[in-house]
Amino acid sequence: MAARQDKVIISCAVTGAIHTPTMSDALPYRPEDIARQSIEAAEAGAAILHLHARDPQTGRPTPDPAVFMQFLPVIKQSTDAILNITTGGGMKMTVDERLKAPLVARPEMCSLNMGSMNFALFPLADRYETWKFDWEDGYLRSTDDYIFRNTFRDIARIIEQLGKGEGVRFEHECYDVGHLYNLAHFVDRKVIEPPFFIQLIFGILGGIGADMRNLMFMKETADRLFGDSYRWSVLGAGRHQMPFGTQAVMMGGNVRVGLEDSLYIGKGKFATSNAEQVAKIRRIVEELGHEVATPAEARQMLALKGVDSVGF
Repeated sequence: MAARQDKVIISCAVTGAIHTPTMSDALPYRPEDIARQSIEAAEAGAAILHLHARDPQTGRPTPDPAVFMQFLPVIKQSTDAILNITTGGGMKMTVDERLKAPLVARPEMCSLNMGSMNFALFPLADRYETWKFDWEDGYLRSTDDYIFRNTFRDIARIIEQLGKGEGVRFEHECYDVGHLYNLAHFVDRKVIEPPFFIQLIFGILGGIGADMRNLMFMKETADRLFGDSYRWSVLGAGRHQMPFGTQAVMMGGNVRVGLEDSLYIGKGKFATSNAEQVAKIRRIVEELGHEVATPAEARQMLALKGVDSVGF
């Protein structure tokens, strides 16, 4: 069984690299909007803020450390939340590009995708006839021929440079059962040491489907592989966000929400902000009889190096 816990960690993925500006006016892409929505999400109860950067003029995902540095210090000064920087970046970014900002920022936590996969967004493009920016349509449609690269060598490099080199710990993103076995390989090599944090992801085209039986199986597999040496969370994409998050909480896990993962707050209703999603899942957590972890409590649970050791 996963490590026993008394409190639930809420993560919020603020902007990501999946949705495009046309899809929702609430999706933040300017640094000041990413900062504001991050702070509001933390105030609503998110202990971890998962962060990407976007070109402030067009909203396109960018790996530029200078853009990250326009919002990371602002968030740090305004909240105690754990800032978790992507190493996945955006579609078509190289691993070198994906590592630029984390190596400069040296955060407490980074995301780490645990395997290569077909990461497909192209069906989203058929929902729109006009676009705010000319890059959006081609960006989405090109993913019918896109492999999100995360080879064993890539993963080992990220662990070596950020984990061993900078004391970063990881949100291990697992989009399928095989990704759990990839993580087990690194654990067996003692490259990754407990306690580690697994994000089980459901509903991305190219990954495991959003079926509750798959959630049960992924959790059972993680228990067999890792015993009580890990903590876990669930990300349900799109309309699966709240049902899968609720199920995870009932099973003793943690939960991730945010506009990176879903643009909605309910059936057919767009979320007005990241904070609205955080507030909703917090109500669910508390109504189920659990308490929400503070950033300080999450740091202790995940054995993070502390905010004084980051590079921003």
